[in-house]
Amino acid sequence: MIARTLSALALASLAGCATMNQGLDNSPGRVSVYKDAATTSNRVAGVGVESQDVISMTDKMVRDILGTPQIAGRTQAPRIIVDDEYFSNESSSRLNKRAITDRLRVELNRSAGGRMIFLGRQYANMVAKERELKREGTFDAGTIRATKAQAGADFRLVGRITSMDANSARSGVMSRYHQITFELIDMEYGNISWSGLYEFKKEAQDDVIYR
Repeated sequence: MIARTLSALALASLAGCATMNQGLDNSPGRVSVYKDAATTSNRVAGVGVESQDVISMTDKMVRDILGTPQIAGRTQAPRIIVDDEYFSNESSSRLNKRAITDRLRVELNRSAGGRMIFLGRQYANMVAKERELKREGTFDAGTIRATKAQAGADFRLVGRITSMDANSARSGVMSRYHQITFELIDMEYGNISWSGLYEFKKEAQDDVIYR
């Protein structure tokens, strides 16, 4: 009697799992499918920062910076550092900050049309070594003019990612609000020459794992 009861329960459990998995392709060797990075995926989506958020926020910041006369409207093109050195993640979301700063720098550089010059300060040691070898005579001077020093910056990007979470113990719904600030600091006076803000809020029944 007990054996028949356990057997019935096992069959019911398997039937329930089959019903829950209907429509999901979990077969081994399933072919990869390309998705539009600028749109939300219906299969994998959570409350964290995702590809569409990175694309949307950087596109907005590019338009904002290019529309700021104090930055993009100067007679002499300003030198700007855009990297993640002073861009901090204080949110509860796990993400690679460089996905944001790299895309912002690349899109600005592509769209600026010479109105701004971007410095690769993260490559300063590489440049210093090359300059040293040229001046020692190991290499010739190349085709670019020689300078006494590497380029100094007029502005540098700083910023912060923060968040606020809420979780319903009854329904299991999780909510997360993100606020991302971007600012360009005058590297002589220290004043904030431009500020930008991007914010969004998401809710999900089950969050996903971000890596």
